[in-house]
Amino acid sequence: MKQAIRIGTRESQLAVWQAMQVKELLAGQNVPAELVYIKSEGDIDLKTPLYEMGVQGIFTRSLDIALLNNRIDIAVHSMKDVPTQLPQGIVPAAALKRASWKDLLVYKGDLSQLSTELGFISSQWVPTPSTTTTGKNPLPIADSRFTIATSSIRRKTQWLNRYPQHTIENLRGNVNTRLAKVANSNWQGAIFAAAGLERINLRPEQSIELDWMLPAPAQGAIMVVCREEDKEIAAICQAFNDGDTALCTQIERDFLRTLLGGCSTPISALAEVKNGQIRFQGNILSIDGVQKAVIEKTITRDAATGAGNLFAKELLANGGQPIADNIQKTGATH
Repeated sequence: MKQAIRIGTRESQLAVWQAMQVKELLAGQNVPAELVYIKSEGDIDLKTPLYEMGVQGIFTRSLDIALLNNRIDIAVHSMKDVPTQLPQGIVPAAALKRASWKDLLVYKGDLSQLSTELGFISSQWVPTPSTTTTGKNPLPIADSRFTIATSSIRRKTQWLNRYPQHTIENLRGNVNTRLAKVANSNWQGAIFAAAGLERINLRPEQSIELDWMLPAPAQGAIMVVCREEDKEIAAICQAFNDGDTALCTQIERDFLRTLLGGCSTPISALAEVKNGQIRFQGNILSIDGVQKAVIEKTITRDAATGAGNLFAKELLANGGQPIADNIQKTGATH
C-alpha cells in the first residue's frame, strides 16, 4: 500500500493509545499510517449521564461519519462502545486480542475499613445478604452512607443488586478526569474498566477487581472498522485479527442485540474460551437493581454460530422477559 492509512481516533489518552497499537501493528507489515483526531459527542457533553443521552454510538458516530465521508480509512473503537448494528457501508476489519474484561473499584481510605461494608475479606469477595439471582432483594441491611460513582447503568444496577443500601453518583469524563473527580470527592470510590486504566498505566494501587460483576459485552476488546468496499485495507487488518476475541465478542454482542440492542442497557455478557470450549455468562437487571435474571452455558466451538441469540432467548424465557419489557416501557435504553 503506497499511501499512509488514515487512522481515525478520539482525542482521549486511552483512545490514542488504542489507535497507536493499530499503527504499530500496521508498521509490522510495513504499512505506513497516520492518526486523524476526531471529537465525539460523548467527549463534548461530560455532565449528562450516558444512559440519558441516547448513548448508542455516542463515542463512535463521529468516526463513522468521517469514515463514510472518506476523511479516514479505518476507525479504532473500544468494542463495547460500538453499536451491535454497524452503519451501512462499514464493516469490522479486525478484533485485537482482548485485555482484562473486569471492572475495578478504585477506593479511598483504608481497605480494611471497607471489608465489612463490601464483604471483601482476605482478598476475596464474600456473598452479601443482598446478593440475589432472581426475584427481589431481601429487606435492606443497615442504613449506609456508602457512595459509589459510575455513569454506567450496567455497573449501577449490578452494584445496587448486591448493595441496595448504597448511593450511586454520576461520573463522566475521560479516565484522567474521572480519577481526579474521585480524589476530590467525598465518595468512597468509583468503578472503572480495568483494561482502560491498565493500558495507559493509570491503575491506582487502591483498586480491587470486581470479580462478581459481569462486564459489558465486548469489554476489554478493541475493534477496527473500515469501509465495506476497501477490500485491501480489510485484508491488511485481518492479519492482526485475534480469532478467539472475535468469536467471543460476537457471541456477547449477539446476546445484547437480541435482548435489547443498546449499549446503555443493564445487560452484561462474557464468553471465554477455556479448555477448547466456550463458557458463557450473561444477565439482565431491572433499572433499580432489584430484579435479576442470569444464564450460564458451556458449548463447543462448533456450536458458537448463533449462540448469543439462543442464549438471549433462553434468558428471556427464564425470567428475563418481564425485566426487558419494563426497561423498554420506561425508556431506559434511550
